[in-house]
Amino acid sequence: MHKKNIIITILITLIVTSILFLSNMADKVLTPANYKYQVYLHGEMIGIINDKDELYNLIDKSQTTIKDKYNVNNVYPPTDLKVIALNTYNNTTNDINEVYKTIEEVDNFTIKGYTITIKNEEDSITINVLDKELFKEALINFVNSFLDEGVYEDYINNSQEQIVDTGSIIENMYFEETITIKEAYISVNEKIYTDVNELTQYLLFGEDPDMEYYTVKLGDTIESIADEYELGTSDLLTINPSLKSEDVVLRVGSNLNVTYINPILNFVYDLHRVSIQEIAYEIVEEKDNTEYTSYEEIKTPGQKGEELVTEKFTVTNGIQAQGSEIVSSETIKEPINQVVIVGTKKPTNTYIPIYPPVSTGIWGWPTARPYVITSYFASRWGTHHDGIDISGTGHGSPIYAIGSGTVVYVYSGCPAKGYGLGDTCGGSLGNYIVIDHGNNMYALYAHNASNSVSVGQTVNRGQVIGTMGSSGRATGTHLHFAISYGYPYKVGSYFINPMGLY
Repeated sequence: MHKKNIIITILITLIVTSILFLSNMADKVLTPANYKYQVYLHGEMIGIINDKDELYNLIDKSQTTIKDKYNVNNVYPPTDLKVIALNTYNNTTNDINEVYKTIEEVDNFTIKGYTITIKNEEDSITINVLDKELFKEALINFVNSFLDEGVYEDYINNSQEQIVDTGSIIENMYFEETITIKEAYISVNEKIYTDVNELTQYLLFGEDPDMEYYTVKLGDTIESIADEYELGTSDLLTINPSLKSEDVVLRVGSNLNVTYINPILNFVYDLHRVSIQEIAYEIVEEKDNTEYTSYEEIKTPGQKGEELVTEKFTVTNGIQAQGSEIVSSETIKEPINQVVIVGTKKPTNTYIPIYPPVSTGIWGWPTARPYVITSYFASRWGTHHDGIDISGTGHGSPIYAIGSGTVVYVYSGCPAKGYGLGDTCGGSLGNYIVIDHGNNMYALYAHNASNSVSVGQTVNRGQVIGTMGSSGRATGTHLHFAISYGYPYKVGSYFINPMGLY
């Protein structure tokens, strides 16, 4: 029994001694005084410090220049700085000021802000701002560059005027890109936007644009300045938001932006429009065998008709898509055919009567109806649209020769729908036809789904020569119709406005 008591006493003594030892070790290891912090920058340890908060406070208090530049209250460590807690018996540490200097020499400090990522199918762009509201304001400025005054606000507030007889209404607005915004610590070495006008300029013109300005002179108009810089008048209004309309009176000595845009974003809206479209009249010939073949006289002048057309189409950064979906059409005024008397009598001697020239309006319209013109003969951002784009009659609808002539070129090597083929097919024209209509005048019919004539063939006005498509570089089904004097795109040739024929 005595031995048993001795054994119990020894066990109790050992337990108490162990508890006291472990408690003493815990005090040594776990007390804050024994915590150290390893500081890593770009994966390399640059020192050991006693207090991480002391380092953060030193960075914040020392960087007054950054605070003044960006008007912020706090400055933070570089994004790649890591501070790791370490339990150690080693009391050796580095001077915190030396660690701070190393950080300052190797990397850049950060400030709190927002990182905006703009991502499309091919790549992504990052924009840094201090305030996400600044980005939203710049985005609204960007959108309003492509809209008439008040349109965006009316859309957002659901207060657009409804279409009564004619007019338009925006059904949807969106960006093609995915935009994400997140809070982040941003290196002061990166570009950080703090001015809404500077950010708006970046969204419109890209990074480091070569901005160009024009000083208004006496007699200048928006149209004359736009023509000089190969801009459309709508282009000039886009990049000069202070100009409210094409009719505004320009102040002599003022500067206008004439820089071509290079947008970072693609702003798209879907437009529902009801408009009155003209209907070209037909030419009807009446033969008169009592008059010579050189005789021509208008018996009944032609009169254009009118059609109420309801259509839907998309507009991207101010440019209407080439294809337009016609929802409905209503003829409100039938065209009156022009009747022309032409002589058929052939001369029996060398004498041929000469009659004064008569403008008979001999040219027919190249498409079926109803149709809409989605792009006119005009300049746009440094390039010139050398014809008109006619849409609305649908894929595979007929294309007509506008007058008699000879087919001089046919290209038929493209798929009927050529979205994305760009310049790789038909030199961007897709399937196309060139017809010599006499007197050095040529007509170009492009982006066809198919061609039904061949080189050397003689055609008449109104004859079907192909079908409408979207081959080549096209953003929708349409006919690109162009008129040139001299063979198209050859040296010395030039294009004219096709609408001048009608």
